[in-house]
Formats: sequence, C-alpha cells, structure tokens
Amino acid sequence: MLLGVDVGGTFTDAALLEGERLYTAKVPSTPSDQSLGVMAAIEAVLERAGAGPGEVAAFTHGMTVGTNALLEERGARTALIATRGFADLLEIGRQDRPALYRPCRGRPRSLVPGGLAFEAAERIGPDGVIEALPEGEAERLAAEVAESGAEAVAVCLLFAFAEPAHERRISAAIREALPGVHVSASHEVLPAFREYERCSTTVIDAYLSPLLGRYLTSLAASCAELGVPEPTVMRSSGGTATAAEAARAGAWSVLSGPAGGAVGAAALAVAAG
Repeated sequence: MLLGVDVGGTFTDAALLEGERLYTAKVPSTPSDQSLGVMAAIEAVLERAGAGPGEVAAFTHGMTVGTNALLEERGARTALIATRGFADLLEIGRQDRPALYRPCRGRPRSLVPGGLAFEAAERIGPDGVIEALPEGEAERLAAEVAESGAEAVAVCLLFAFAEPAHERRISAAIREALPGVHVSASHEVLPAFREYERCSTTVIDAYLSPLLGRYLTSLAASCAELGVPEPTVMRSSGGTATAAEAARAGAWSVLSGPAGGAVGAAALAVAAG
C-alpha cells in the first residue's frame, strides 16, 4: 500500500492506494502541532481501508508548514553574517518593483530583525581571496550571535559559491560554540552567483529550518510509534527528500504542498492520455 498525506492550513488529507483501489480521509489540521493532524489522517484512512500500519510500504508527505510559517512570520529569530559593507544586502535588494508606477509602497518586513546583521572582515572576489579572514574573526562573530539571542544564522559572503573557505570557517565556529543554533551557509543552500538571490534563499532556509526540524522529528517519531514508514517529503522542485534531509534544509519545502499538486496533476494527465 502507498500512503500520501498533504497538510494544508485548514485540512489535512490522506490517500491510501491499494492496487487500483483508492481510499481517502480528511481531518482538520492542527496548527499547534501539525504532526497530530497527520497522524489522525493516517489512522482515519487506514480504518476506512480496513488496513493495518504494517501494510503501508511507502509514505509520501506534502505540506505547507514552511509556507504558512513564512507567510505568517512564525520562523526562527534569524541573524545574518555578510561580507563587510554588505550587511544591508537584504534591505537594498533589487530595483525590481511589483508595481512599476507606484514609487511609494510598503515593503515587507525583513526576516532578519534590526541589529541581527553582522559583518565579517573578509573579501573574496571572482578570482580568489582579496582579504583573508583574520584569526579569531569567526570566533568573534560566534560570540556576537550568542549575545544577540538568535535561534538561527544565515552565512552569506561574497563569491562564497566559488570559494567557500571563509563561510566554512565561520559556520564551523558558530556550530561549535552554539550547538543549539541552526546555521545555513549559502554555499550549501544555493551555490550560485548573484548575492541577493543567494542571500535571501539562505535567510529563508535559516528562518524555517528549526521549525521544520522540530515538526519532522516529531512526525518521524509518531510514525515509528504507529508502525508506518518514515515520510518522504515533497520538495519545492517536485522531487523528494528524506525527513532528515528536509529537516536540515527549510528552503527546499517552501512550495512542498503546491509542488505535490502539480506533480500529481501531471501524472493524472499522462494517465488520461
């Protein structure tokens, strides 16, 4: 049997496929702990099919947990570490405007609160290191993060996608000094040029990963207790990741639920000819 569960803001839907027979169930979502709604949906669809947990061969999970947390600003308190002179990168952004002829418009609040953007005394260019990261600089930044009370850190340095040595040193220092703080490094999250896009994606990853980590850890434990397989999580790309992989990479699942819908619609269209 193949099990699929999608979590929305209002309802959680489960589908169980046995050969050519499809069983479904719908239950209210549980915003305080979405894993409760998922387990309720699984139990409901198993009961409807007259099946036991041990008969489930695979469990695929789509969700809007990260999507809703991003829209409702319920993510972790996130700090940013950028190259010296680029701490305002997120605030400056690009010149693109959603409404070209509205020069005066409101701006969404930054995911990095005021005072949580720190600068690293370093510079890497397209051809290599221009200014080396001084000894003790990574430890200094870790101490500043600790004092700030940040729950997660995004590290995004210029040209780190080409030469990530400085990001690695800073990330390692923070992880060693603050093991309870999540660290997202841009060369791991999105190793691509254009610093604004790389930085904004890395900040979203840091902002969502602690929340998704708690959710998926709780869900995996509940699945083990019930006796169903650990979920494979839909990624925004339409692919899948293990629960452990998805828990470490919050940016991957921002469009998890919508991507699952698109992939499913495409599969139905192909099946219908």
